[in-house]
Amino acid sequence: MSFPSVFVSHGAPSLLLEPEQPAYQFLRTFSAELGRPTAILVVSAHWETGVPTLTSAPRLETIHDFGGFDPALYAMRYQPPGARELGVRARALLEGAGFDPHLDPKRGIDHGGWVPLMLMYPEADVPVVQLSVQSRLGAVHHYRLGQALRPLREEGVLILASGSVTHNLRAAFHWVPGTPTPAPVNAFSAWVADTLTGSRPNDLLEYERQAP
Repeated sequence: MSFPSVFVSHGAPSLLLEPEQPAYQFLRTFSAELGRPTAILVVSAHWETGVPTLTSAPRLETIHDFGGFDPALYAMRYQPPGARELGVRARALLEGAGFDPHLDPKRGIDHGGWVPLMLMYPEADVPVVQLSVQSRLGAVHHYRLGQALRPLREEGVLILASGSVTHNLRAAFHWVPGTPTPAPVNAFSAWVADTLTGSRPNDLLEYERQAP
C-alpha cells in the first residue's frame, strides 16, 4: 500500500487540551483517511543534529521539550514501539544518496512528533522512527533527504513531517486573539500554499529569495 508524504502544523502542545480547535478535529480524523501504515517516519523541526540521525530505541520515550504550559501536558505519555528495521532501511537509503546518517539508540520522540501522533494514532501502537533535521544546511539539503527516502512510501511507511510554516513566538505572544493575523504572515503562508499546489518545488527551495 502506498502512503503519501504529509506535513502537519502541530501548533503548541496545548492543542491536545483544545478539542474545539479545528486542527485538533482535523488530526483526529486524518488518520482514518490515511489508513494504518506499517510504520511511521517522523521528521520533527524540534530535533536538530549535525548529520541526519534516526532513532533506534526499541520503544520511544516521551520528551517534554517545552516549558510554561499546563501541568497536564507534562503528565502525558506517548511511547510507541520503535521500528529498528525501518531505521536501518532509511539509513541505507540515505547512505545510497551520499549522506552520512547515524542511529541513536537513546533518543525518544519530541512534542513535534507525539502531539500530532497522539491525535492521529492515540493507541501508540504503530512503530515509529524519528529523523532529525539540519536547519543550517538549508532547503535543498532537506529536499534531497526526502527524495532519498521516497521509496519508503511504497513499503507501507507514512512519512510525517511536523513543524510550522510560520513560527515567530515573540510575535505570537503579543498577538491578541480575535485580531487579524499580521499581513506578512498571511502573505508568506499564501505564497507557500500557491507554490505547493502549483507544483513548483524549485521556487519553494528558493523561498528565502522568492517569498514575500
